[in-house]
Amino acid sequence: MALQPLTALRLRLTAWYVLTLGLILSLLGGGLFVVIRGQFTRQLDASLREATKELERAAAIRERERTAAKGAVVDAVDELHIPDRTLYLMSPDGTPVKPATIPGWVRDVAPRAAAAGSADARRHEHPERNLRLHAERFTLPGGQVMVAAALADQVELEDQYAALIAAFSGAALAALVLVAAGGGVLSRKSTAPVERTISYMRRFMADAAHELRAPVAVLRTSAEVALQAPRDPAAYADTLRVIEREAERLGGIVDDLLTLARADAGERPLKREPFFLDDVVLESAEAARALAGAKGVELTLGAFDEAPVEGDADLVRQLVMNLLQNAVKFTPGGGTVRVDVLQDDGASVAIIEDSGVGIAPEHLPHVFERFYRADAARGRGDGAGLGLSIARWIADAHGATLRLTSAPGAGTRAEVRFPRTGRSGVSSS
Repeated sequence: MALQPLTALRLRLTAWYVLTLGLILSLLGGGLFVVIRGQFTRQLDASLREATKELERAAAIRERERTAAKGAVVDAVDELHIPDRTLYLMSPDGTPVKPATIPGWVRDVAPRAAAAGSADARRHEHPERNLRLHAERFTLPGGQVMVAAALADQVELEDQYAALIAAFSGAALAALVLVAAGGGVLSRKSTAPVERTISYMRRFMADAAHELRAPVAVLRTSAEVALQAPRDPAAYADTLRVIEREAERLGGIVDDLLTLARADAGERPLKREPFFLDDVVLESAEAARALAGAKGVELTLGAFDEAPVEGDADLVRQLVMNLLQNAVKFTPGGGTVRVDVLQDDGASVAIIEDSGVGIAPEHLPHVFERFYRADAARGRGDGAGLGLSIARWIADAHGATLRLTSAPGAGTRAEVRFPRTGRSGVSSS
């Protein structure tokens, strides 16, 4: 069964998280292993040198005691024991002194140490023994030249390496498991906005196609019917009026879609100029008065304070007109729409209240979504359900808040609150 694209993307992201961390841990582990191995090797070499020094001191004590004592004395060399180290005392030509039998490859190191002062050798006897030897030349108090050698099996280093690798591998495995789990969570969170955007785009495209299909179908049907048979001029005029009305509706939807598309793409420049909100609202109210009168709705002006705003006056005018058109559209004949502009603690506020059908609580959180219309609560009406989406975008672009409060049968109140400007501007007309 094929994976969904986002599921496959999440799996790839998680795999990349794990592979990236695995690569980092491998490089880090390799570097640490090289460094620690070098440190262990240096410690082993230092312990071998220290062991040869102890053997040299024991040989010197042995010579002094034999010279001073008349009877049998304890051999200091025989009494010297260093854990995990094998000690050899030889003449410069490799002749064994202590012990009596010394391996040939160890004796072969003695002439090199006697000539150079010190020598090192390694020998791999079988898979379980990897030997490391250090030999040094020294002179006894009586003037005799000797060679002291210390031998160690590197198995102790290998045990340390194995313990280190096991500990690091366990920690790395645990880290990879945690990263795989955390990567899955992070990939889901990181792709969630993409998933929401894709879902939103699909819904948006479906809604746009649905809204555009109706006027296009009316235009096509009207034209086809008009062309089927000759008609009198009045019939053609009626058909053209239907086509004009639907073309106007279609143009309005396209304009709104273009506005939102430019807003999403950041292609709509926003002017930042001082103006007065009361002037813009008054102009919009006068323009909407004809629409209200044609429907039998009374549009009244309430308080109008001087309210300075900084932003794009044309966009704010569009915001107010969208709110006024919605208020008139969903207010039955004989109802009222009231408009106020206030100054509240330095903020400029525009309030539009209607006595219309209102909005049910379950629909209120969605009214700013594109193409959303609570048909059962507010009636189908005209338009495509984009006006409030555009109004919200304009408010957000100005740092303003747009809030709707409503209840079924009790009308709707729209409040736009602009932030204080800190500029007095000029007098409002």
